[in-house]
Amino acid sequence: MPHGHHHHHHVSAKDGDTRVAWAVAVNVGLTVVQVVGGLLSGSLSMIADALHNLSDAVSLLIAVWARRIARKPADDSMTFGYGRAEIVAALVNLTTLIVIGLYLAYEAVVRFFEPQPVAGWMVVIIAGFALAVDLVTAALTWAMAKDSVNMRAAFLHNVADALGSVAVMLAGTLILIFGWTWVDPAVTLGISGYILWMAFGEIGEVVRILMLGAPPRLPSEQVLRTAEGVAGVDNIHNAHLFQIDEHRSALQAHVVISAGEWTRADAIKTEIKARLDAAHGLSHVTLEVECAAHSCAHPARIGA
Repeated sequence: MPHGHHHHHHVSAKDGDTRVAWAVAVNVGLTVVQVVGGLLSGSLSMIADALHNLSDAVSLLIAVWARRIARKPADDSMTFGYGRAEIVAALVNLTTLIVIGLYLAYEAVVRFFEPQPVAGWMVVIIAGFALAVDLVTAALTWAMAKDSVNMRAAFLHNVADALGSVAVMLAGTLILIFGWTWVDPAVTLGISGYILWMAFGEIGEVVRILMLGAPPRLPSEQVLRTAEGVAGVDNIHNAHLFQIDEHRSALQAHVVISAGEWTRADAIKTEIKARLDAAHGLSHVTLEVECAAHSCAHPARIGA
């Protein structure tokens, strides 16, 4: 679910926490129902799916825990604030999702060679109930998923579960009616591929932020040329353009003031910041000013 800069109506923090609390509650309820159904039907796969749903509830708890931490203001130990707590939570949840996708692929391949019987219509019916719960959870978290990679990771866990429920219903029905045992692993393999595609589509952005990478849609050279377009700027060097978190980017750089323009250094610095904000939305800009006669010797364009 790759994305760019979003402009959605944001869900309030309080409303978002309430939604996630309900999503956790319905997933825990579903886990209980599936464990009971698995025991009554003798279906080990149903109990396994119940544990998967419990992992969804845990992923949502991780997500909401990170949301709350991210709201804390900056302090002397976290001078940039706690916004990256959501990025760390997203990394945990996406990594778990990749493990689940790989495990499903492994199980699907094994079941091609060792078909497993479906334990009656009860499994199909409970899978239908599970799908309904997954859709409720999706409705509760979808609005928040649009603006937060953390909530998208939790949402993708739910999508994976919904697809699993569809697979159980479809494959179970076809096996019971036609005896097509190959349908179950075939559908599972397709779902595992889709889960992995979604997870890998998101995790790159998360890793990029944690690695202090430049914003993907904001080329560093373009930003530096904007700054160098201000009258009185000789050049920009030792530049660090990075993402503070999912929604904020920052620039740190050395600015060499042209010969004869030093008396305007403060005004030039102010103009650079104004242009970067207007052209690229960069409001976190830290500039070290140097005169042309005493600038860094053999400086790097990017980095120190």
